[in-house]
Amino acid sequence: MSRGDKSGTNTKELQIWKKAGIVPKGKKWYLEVGQGMEKTQRIANEKRAYTLTDRGTWLATKGKDKLEMAIVFEGDPVLFNQYGVMAVNPERHKHVKYRETMEFINWLISGEGQQTIASFKDKLGNQLFIPDAK
Repeated sequence: MSRGDKSGTNTKELQIWKKAGIVPKGKKWYLEVGQGMEKTQRIANEKRAYTLTDRGTWLATKGKDKLEMAIVFEGDPVLFNQYGVMAVNPERHKHVKYRETMEFINWLISGEGQQTIASFKDKLGNQLFIPDAK
């Protein structure tokens, strides 16, 4: 079950298929739903299928949606799917608030920002993100 929506998770999934030497598109067993992660998980659950999901969505929805799924593979470096932030060029996009953007970016990569990211947890205490600004 694939998001099929050109999201970061969908892009990561396609990279994994490519690395495995498999082109799933058009195969009978491969379904692209064109939905967000939560809906994709629900559909995969209903069809008893596999899907690639991010930890935050999984932890936030598995109980709420009463998913009868289990993690079958995690921790491999190939699954690493990093979030990033960057400012757009203010010379090309005059409407952006570049100064405020840079303040936000600098806070995100600061010790305080990294600690805030690390301390973000779900209601069960699961850490949802792993900061890695270097």
